[in-house]
Order: sequence, then C-alpha cells, then structure tokens
Amino acid sequence: MVFSSITFLYYFLPIMIIVYYLTPNKRKNITLFIGSLLFYFLGEPRFTIILLISILVDYSHSLIIVRYRGTRLAKIALISSIVINLCLLGFFKYSDFLVSNVNSAFHSDLPLLGLTLPIGISFFTFQTMSYTIDVYRGEAEKSESLLGLGTYVALFPQLIAGPIVRYKTVAKEIVSRQHTFENFAYGVQRFIIGLAKKVLLANTLGELSLMAKTTTDPSMLFYWIGAVTFALQIYFDFSGYSDMAIGLGRIFGFHFLENFNYPYISRSISEFWNRWHMSLGRWFKDYVYIPLGGNRKGKLHWFLNILIVWFLTGLWHGASWNFILWGLFLGMFIIVEKIFFIRVLEKTPKVFSHLYVVLIIIFSFVIFNNNTLPSVAVYFKGMFGQLDIPITSIESLYYMRSYIVLIVAAIIGATPMPVKILNLMVRSRANKVLNYASPIGYLALLIIVTGYIVDSSFNPFLYFRF
Repeated sequence: MVFSSITFLYYFLPIMIIVYYLTPNKRKNITLFIGSLLFYFLGEPRFTIILLISILVDYSHSLIIVRYRGTRLAKIALISSIVINLCLLGFFKYSDFLVSNVNSAFHSDLPLLGLTLPIGISFFTFQTMSYTIDVYRGEAEKSESLLGLGTYVALFPQLIAGPIVRYKTVAKEIVSRQHTFENFAYGVQRFIIGLAKKVLLANTLGELSLMAKTTTDPSMLFYWIGAVTFALQIYFDFSGYSDMAIGLGRIFGFHFLENFNYPYISRSISEFWNRWHMSLGRWFKDYVYIPLGGNRKGKLHWFLNILIVWFLTGLWHGASWNFILWGLFLGMFIIVEKIFFIRVLEKTPKVFSHLYVVLIIIFSFVIFNNNTLPSVAVYFKGMFGQLDIPITSIESLYYMRSYIVLIVAAIIGATPMPVKILNLMVRSRANKVLNYASPIGYLALLIIVTGYIVDSSFNPFLYFRF
C-alpha cells in the first residue's frame, strides 16, 4: 500500500487516526503496532513474518548485550545480530545477483531463486541494526519492552521507504509523546505537501521520462529531456515521500529528522550528498565509514574508505552493476574534490559550481536509471550525438513545449525559493489572510491530488525496489 493511493488516503489513514486517538495513552503503542503490522500485511502478507523476526532478533540480542555488557558474550551477541540481519537482507535482495554473476564468470547454469523482495527490507534492516549497535556502544538505552521496539521498527509512516529513523532519536517518544493540535495540523500540512510533490510533480515527470526512454522517435533532445526529468522525478518522488513520512510521524506524536535539504542548490558533489537522503548518509558514516577509520589513517586508507562506503551505498540501492557503478562514480568525484577540486569550486562563481553539480548528478542518474551497462553506454551516446539520430524531432519538440512549464516549476520547486517567498508573506501584512486561506488551500490541494490519483494509472514509487 502506497501513501499516494485512495485506499490509504480515505480508508486506512482516517480509520487509523480515529482509533489511535480514541485509545488511552498507555495503550497507544499497541494500536500503532497492530495498525502498522496491518499496513505491512496488506502490502506484503507473506513477508510480515520477516519483519517480526527482525524485531525479535534484535530485541533478544539487545537483552544479552545489556546483561553481559563489557564481556565477550556481548560482542558475540552484537556480531550475531548483524550477521542475521545482513543474511536476511542478502538472501532476499542479492541471491539472484550473486548466482547470475557466478554463472557469468564460470559459465555455469545454476538456477535463479526468483525471490520477491520484501518491501522496505533495506530500511527496516538498517534500523534494527542501528538499534543493536547503539545499545552495544552505550549510545542508546535498550527498549524496555518488546512492544516498544516493535512499534519503533514497524512504525508505518517510515516502515517501507524511510527515512531511516534511529531508535535513539525517538526513544523518549516511544515511551511518552505529546499530542497537540499544532503538531497534528503541521503533520497534515506536511503530508499534503509531500503528497502533492509525489503525485503532481514526480508522477508527471516520470511519465515524460519514461516516454523519452521508450520513444520510437529518438533524438538528442529527447535523451536530455529523459535525463533531466528523471533527476527531478527521483528527487520529488523520494523527498515527497519523506515529507509524507515526517508529516504522518508528527500526527502520531513523533519528530523524525529531515531527510532532504535542497540538494540541487549544492556547489560540490560532497555537499550534494550531505543534503540528499541524509538519514542514509549518516547511517553509512556512523556505522561503516568511521569504524573503518574515516580519514584518520592516511590519505590512501581514507580514499579507500570512501570507495567502500560508496560501493555499499550503490549496492544498497539495488542488486545490479549499474547501481554499483553509480556509487563508485560518485565516490570518485568526492575523492577528486577532497584532493584538490574543492578549493577550485570555492573560488568558482556560484553559477558554474552549481552547473557542475547538476550535470554530474544528471549523468549519475543516467547510470542509476539504466539496468544494464550496455544501455547506460547507449544512453550517453544518445545524449552526446554518438548515435545516428537527429538533434531534435517532431515528437521531442512537442513534448518539450507541452511540459516546459512543469519542468521550470519543478526546477524552481527544488530550490528554497518557494519557501522564502512564503516566509516573506508570513512576515508581511498578508499573514492574516494566509491564516484564513491556508486551510482552504491545503484542502483544495488535497482535492486536486485526489483527482489526479483517480484519473491516472501511473503511480510508481521508485524507492520501493530498494
């Protein structure tokens, strides 16, 4: 079940909110846990047991870690927890990738398992691992109850697509949280904004990107349209979903950390990835990069650590070589920036450093969006006139004219400009008008989005495959 569906918006969510707020405070976690399990079950009935196993494994291991803290048994429990979680993730997500590569390397004919990937396994596995590791490090208290940990892991606002919420950031709110009208109103507004970004921008951009990729009348212009619109689509798709998750969390009394911070205004690739999917970046930094030694063991070791992190970041996104190449591609640019290029970028006029970042990110998402390495090569050839195709075509010009307003709106929407304008209005005399008009505006936006959902059959969510 996706947030941008009629089933979720007008059946599951209203019922969940009503039942939750009618439940006494001491029993709210029970309601939230059962509701979250139902949410997951409706989307993945067969794999709900995997989610429950992850909860039980990490809860039981955290008890051993706390009881035998400082001993060898605590370390064994930590390693056991990590191995079990990674084995679950590896079995479902990477088995066929491993088998297919073995077949290719050794000319064997081992059968593929053809496993279905449990929705959200990459996200909830990283969350449960971070819980056990933080308990072992003494950075988080163990959950006082299995229900508390279960509520944290299964929490439906962020269960299937993040952001990756760490237990220590919501531990107090798992035990006791405040429910205020201000938080509820903010949550509803943030959810509607995220929903609009997903449905009105990401979905429409996705349709154009797909047309450009599958057209029977290719041209250089169409290849560039596809590349640019996909880069915008994946931003509004995932940042919109993060907005919805943060808004839903606030409705139920939780404060999730921000996951995006206008990455397309960055002036370096390093800065871009400090602004994009920040919860994943922090996870790899705290649990992989720093334990490997970070930048403390000399430059060669430092650069190797960066490549390891970006290899794993690419692999986390999908069991395919294009994702690994995507990660290493970005890792190499980050290394080059750290060696000498960052000083050049700091002295470069902003317009040129922004252009550099946008182009590299567009190129990286071309790699990301093409499942095979030959298709990546063909796409780049199409973008740079190395195929026997015209610069423009009747079809590409038609779609460019038809979607140019949307593309410009999306580019502006990917910057802080709309928020700055709104803040100026809030501080001006228009504030009183906004106070009255705002609820009507959000309601109208919800109605428009609902119309788009009902009328359209194109409603993918890119991060479901991760």
